[in-house]
Amino acid sequence: MTKADLVEEVTQIGDLTRRDGEVVVDTVFDAVIQALQAGDKIEIRGFGSFRIRQRKPRTGRNPKTGDKVEVPAKRVPYFKPSKELRDLVNPKAAGETGNGGSGNGG
Repeated sequence: MTKADLVEEVTQIGDLTRRDGEVVVDTVFDAVIQALQAGDKIEIRGFGSFRIRQRKPRTGRNPKTGDKVEVPAKRVPYFKPSKELRDLVNPKAAGETGNGGSGNGG
């Protein structure tokens, strides 16, 4: 799904104009970006959380030449899906408990 597809989805569900749909999607993305830039964590219940992780400086290698390259420390965005989202993406088969048989009977 692209950003344009998301705008189209918001436009249809909300009975909005295309321009209003773009404003809604851009506003949400801008809010997430601004919060991450400020070092804040964003938590959307039932969906997941966004945060910034600090990566340490390291020595990398240029794959073309094999030369060593110093890679500086940097901040990278990180997304952690909620349990609900993981369960929706990976539904369990009917009757599968996933707890080793220590369930309801015995």
